[in-house]
Amino acid sequence: MRKKLALPLALAAAISVAATACSSPSGSGTGSAKNAAKAASSVTDYNPQSYENVKDGGTYTTAGTFEDQGNPFNVNGTLTSLRVWSWYNADAITYSPTGEVQYNPDYYSDVKVSVEGGNQKVVITLNPKAAFNDGTPIDWRAIEATWKANNGSDKDFAASSTEGYDRITSVTRGKDDKQAVITFKGVNPSWTALFSTFLHPKAATVDNFNKAYVKTAHPEWGAGPYTVGSWDAHSGNITFVRNPKWWGKKGKLDKRVYVNLESAASTNAFKNGQLDYTSGVDAESLKQLRTVKGAEIRSGGSPFEYSLHLNTKSPLLGDLQVRKAVLEGIDRGQIAKIQFQGLDYSEPLPGSAVLFSFQKGYQDNVSAVLKHDPEDAKKTLDAAGWKPGADGIRAKDGKKLELGYTLLGDQPIEKATAGAFTAMLKGIGVKVNINKVSENDFAKVISERRFDLFISGNRATDPFGARYLCDFYCSDRDSNMTGSGTPELDKEIRATSGIATLPEQIAAVNKVERKALQQYAFLPLYSGPSTYGIKKGLANVGASIFYSPLPETIGWQK
Repeated sequence: MRKKLALPLALAAAISVAATACSSPSGSGTGSAKNAAKAASSVTDYNPQSYENVKDGGTYTTAGTFEDQGNPFNVNGTLTSLRVWSWYNADAITYSPTGEVQYNPDYYSDVKVSVEGGNQKVVITLNPKAAFNDGTPIDWRAIEATWKANNGSDKDFAASSTEGYDRITSVTRGKDDKQAVITFKGVNPSWTALFSTFLHPKAATVDNFNKAYVKTAHPEWGAGPYTVGSWDAHSGNITFVRNPKWWGKKGKLDKRVYVNLESAASTNAFKNGQLDYTSGVDAESLKQLRTVKGAEIRSGGSPFEYSLHLNTKSPLLGDLQVRKAVLEGIDRGQIAKIQFQGLDYSEPLPGSAVLFSFQKGYQDNVSAVLKHDPEDAKKTLDAAGWKPGADGIRAKDGKKLELGYTLLGDQPIEKATAGAFTAMLKGIGVKVNINKVSENDFAKVISERRFDLFISGNRATDPFGARYLCDFYCSDRDSNMTGSGTPELDKEIRATSGIATLPEQIAAVNKVERKALQQYAFLPLYSGPSTYGIKKGLANVGASIFYSPLPETIGWQK
């Protein structure tokens, strides 16, 4: 899955808007060319420990709460939705930090993949003990229900992504109910991303898929080592406890607790001993986290990417030439400097929405299409009829070129970033009005497109980035926040999903992404490190790239 997130998890201290607005060379990295890293970090730092080396008992507490939409398969599901979901639902397939597939035998006892007549067949044998908490067996019907809810055949399902599901021709019963046979049209090398978790058949009706998980949980439809102990709609706090109906290794923790705190309050809560883990949000907070007794900093590579989205449905940004000029006016190197100020970190500017620079086949598609060039941006606007006024702001047909930048929360770093965009675009004659909204309105900002300009991030939970090209760029996908694209481009994008091998698919995706980026509605900005303050002894938690440790293995080291 690729899940949306509102705010960066590893940020740096704010510097003055005046400093960010000054011009500088636009290299390919975040610092000087000779010091810039050639690829983003792929280092891990999460204190990996075997199940046997983790103590029985204890509590693990972090900041967090439930989202408006708790179903991660839903288009309005976020990274938080997925993280909460994974504590009381199946984690059937995970990946190593570098992306190797790991089947969880507590759910999938056996998996066989074959190709017959050019079409892929996957046979999943489900654990005979596996059952949902309400007693319903986890069998082929759960796989079928997940496919039907996400394959796009019924448009009433607000699915996050139909990619891959739409290439399945059937899910049928195998030798018995505990075997699912999945048949694809052609070959899908990244099929495991489709069934890393699954839905209870009762959750796979249109009404339940779209509405049942809104601000609530359904532990009776879940499964796993933990289940919901308390779900406080008033405070926003969540507690997970051991699940007595679990058939596998028992969870090491007595309790897993989410405390509803704004991100700005997390550092103090960690310092005061209320939390066991928090993100390093800026250089100052990292400095404070380093002084906490019994704590340590864990930092590594990041499967996150943050991008600027332009709403092509807003009146002024419906003009491709205006969008092109706006993106040419943005110095991504300066934005990255704001984010990484005070950190001993550098990375190349991201060149793709779907692949990271540490992955095989990655190409810098952004630089092939777009350069930071304020002078060319001015010429583009001149040619489109936008003329500078006495105040430097351009106008056309009596209407000024004013855009809104939607800012979530109160983080100083985000205010500085907004200020930098304002200053940069003023330099080409575009006025930016900053519209501040609560972090709690993130889902509404996206689903209702309440923005002209907006930064949002995505977290990759699997290594198959190429399969998500359509989610970012197809004109008919709700997950494409910008609303950009054309039917012709959609066809080219979708054609890449039928390519049988990953290297060939990635090569084709790179070519098509360059065309998609010429819609000038989407601009990758930075990834950054994953940096956390964590109490010493907490096992299997931290910077782990694609790896999501199973809940039962998380706890306190012996």
